[in-house]
Amino acid sequence: METKVGIIGEKLGMSQFFDKDENLVPVTVIQAYEGTIIQVKTNEKDGYQAIRVAFHEVAAKKLNKPEEGVFKKLKLKPHKIVKEFRLDKIETFKIGDKIMLTQFSEGDIIDVIGVSKGKGFQGVVKRYGFKGGPKTRGQSDRWRAPGAAGSGTSPGHVWKGKKMPGRMGSDRITIQRLRIAGVDKEKGLILIKGAVPGRKNSILVIKESVKKVK
Repeated sequence: METKVGIIGEKLGMSQFFDKDENLVPVTVIQAYEGTIIQVKTNEKDGYQAIRVAFHEVAAKKLNKPEEGVFKKLKLKPHKIVKEFRLDKIETFKIGDKIMLTQFSEGDIIDVIGVSKGKGFQGVVKRYGFKGGPKTRGQSDRWRAPGAAGSGTSPGHVWKGKKMPGRMGSDRITIQRLRIAGVDKEKGLILIKGAVPGRKNSILVIKESVKKVK
């Protein structure tokens, strides 16, 4: 059985289709990138086993000099994204090998990692779902206020971690145990049942699920 390393893809958006049982299935469409191994890490040399894979071929001018130098030394074309995947067995991998979409197929259970949509600085009503103040006569500016934040005598400060206004979104999110609804190997597309984190055109990591599925 082929080792499922993982791939990088670009979120194109959502769609839907009818499965063989005529059920309407919502899916996220992802454009998968072909990967090239640029380094193999071993227990003897690095203390752990992993491979570093480069995705999304670009022009050399889009990289800085150190990044460009890595690919020039390996005599490989420049790539925009480099991702490391830890593996139990690395004996079959070598520098220059290709990581393809063919490792995944319909029905596979996967984990998807991405960065959620950034929503800027938000108040407690939008950020945490607070109800806000009462909508009464004379209540002019407290409808969406957080309310009291802490006592002035004891403890005399706001406890760390209290839910308050602040930056919302742009967090690294992992959605586990999603199912692959379809794979178009000719176009390099992968259809994942349900929604995944991130906006359109954002970069996602797709890996085999770490949780066992019965």
